[in-house]
Amino acid sequence: MKDFLPILIQVGIVLGFGITTLLISVLLGKSAKRTPMKDSAYECGMVPQGEAQPRFSVKFYLVAMLFILFDIEVVFLYPWGVNFTAMLKAHGTVIFWGMAGFLSLVTVGYVYAIRKGVLDWKKG
Repeated sequence: MKDFLPILIQVGIVLGFGITTLLISVLLGKSAKRTPMKDSAYECGMVPQGEAQPRFSVKFYLVAMLFILFDIEVVFLYPWGVNFTAMLKAHGTVIFWGMAGFLSLVTVGYVYAIRKGVLDWKKG
């Protein structure tokens, strides 16, 4: 329990600060008359137009998934590269061929995405 005391103190301070600032805002804040103009959405000084939720192109989601794929690749590749020599001494070439297989699968996915035209922004 002694090890968790600093964490509990920090959580208490954070909660206390949050509650205190909200209470001060409610107590000291000016309450103004509500009008339709004040309650409308603020869009950089422009009158809001269109739907509340604009539609996104499917291409946006495809690029987002590719970003996640390659982001996860880096998450696995970076620690492997940092510890490569130590792992090579301990496990031999199995470590190298395992990562080569992983990178070949990622490369096949990348080539597939390029052939499907996912990264070609000029196509509709």
